[in-house]
Amino acid sequence: MKKNNHDDFDGFMINVFFDEDGDYLAHLVELPNVSAFGATPSEALDELKIAWELMKECYQADGEPLPQVPSREDYEGPRNVPVDAKLYHALVDEAAKAGMSLYALVAHKLSEPTPTNGSRSHLSSKLNSKSLSKP
Repeated sequence: MKKNNHDDFDGFMINVFFDEDGDYLAHLVELPNVSAFGATPSEALDELKIAWELMKECYQADGEPLPQVPSREDYEGPRNVPVDAKLYHALVDEAAKAGMSLYALVAHKLSEPTPTNGSRSHLSSKLNSKSLSKP
């Protein structure tokens, strides 16, 4: 019986996209540094499987615990949050330049510490620091 891609990557989510160099890039959403290229999405996934296996071997050789997939027990499906179109496009551009999915970028930004002095959130400060209102 053939396993699905989710099983090949120990439960980690996968993102595959076409990059500006004309290749497909596949990476683990929760571990964006584990990535691989291919001429087709299928080739990129095959290469990502190899990269993930090699990464696990490195963890084991170094005596390090393998990264664990975040719990999705309470997850009930997509969470859609309406945002201003300019903010959305700025985040999409930033994610593309960083070589990661929009989901991974926003998750990273949301995981950053926030100030405790009552001022607006760190994420809000970062997002609003961009000149999104300028054409």
